[in-house]
Amino acid sequence: MAKFEIIVGSVLGASEYVADALQEMLLSHAHSADIHLTPKLKDLDRRAIWIICTSTHGAGDLPDNIQPFAKQLENLDLKGHSFLIVGLGDSSYDTYCHGSVQIESIMLSSGAKLLSSALHIDVLNHPIPEDIAVEWLESWLKTMNILHNH
Repeated sequence: MAKFEIIVGSVLGASEYVADALQEMLLSHAHSADIHLTPKLKDLDRRAIWIICTSTHGAGDLPDNIQPFAKQLENLDLKGHSFLIVGLGDSSYDTYCHGSVQIESIMLSSGAKLLSSALHIDVLNHPIPEDIAVEWLESWLKTMNILHNH
């Protein structure tokens, strides 16, 4: 059983739906998964795998609810820490998925290890982004040999 912390950056709620679907899938495979809608560093298990699930807002910014968390990560030593990124965006904007790219960059510069290439979901092509996110995470779990069926 693996432990996951699902960190959500959301404006209109789509990232929350994705986080809920990911949590449900992880729990169904006997993993532990907590969702953080107003993420604070002190509330997160640093030994867990963090799944950062965020949309992009405005001119390529992170949503307001995750900005303080992103600030906390700057200049932090996250060596030995593992994470995954799920970004939601609209490819008709030139700032497509910039929010997730921004937090990925912060995590990497803090020494954290990205376990798989970020998943960027174009909501124009995937009107139900949770389906593709669950598929992606299940595939990653199988690759890592940590998918447990019960």
